Amino acid sequence: MQIAKDTVVTLHYEMFDAENTLLDKTEEPIAYLHGGYDGIFPLVEEALHGKAVGDSVDVKLTPDDAFGDPEEELVRVEDLDVFPADVEVGMMFEADDPETGDVLLFRVTDIADGKAIVDANHPLAGQTIRFVAKVTEVRAATAEELSHGHVHGAHGHHH
Repeated sequence: MQIAKDTVVTLHYEMFDAENTLLDKTEEPIAYLHGGYDGIFPLVEEALHGKAVGDSVDVKLTPDDAFGDPEEELVRVEDLDVFPADVEVGMMFEADDPETGDVLLFRVTDIADGKAIVDANHPLAGQTIRFVAKVTEVRAATAEELSHGHVHGAHGHHH
């Protein structure tokens, strides 16, 4: 079966930075609903369209195609006294965005002089990414998956 709209695609992937350093890879395959459901990067979905089990794609994604450009307003300097005593670089904290009310996930990127710098940008924001994937399974989506707009079951979403 070929990958087409409303199919469930299962794949393994590796992501590399511009220097070809491995950033991320699947241990277990992932599955997404193909056809514009925002389950995978649009350029990767486009490259996978028409492929079948065993086929591979190798896609270069600019920041606009992947994790976006870093946004200055998502970087904040906060007093250390608002954090737990054991705060350290790399820790993650949720906070409400006062403008939108959305919950943002901030990563502590630096601690100095009684202050912590926190960043809610994706860690790969601003980077060009190479996404390499191999298709392991293609099947028709169920009516429930189509109505929910995402995959259920193995490697997908569970309710």
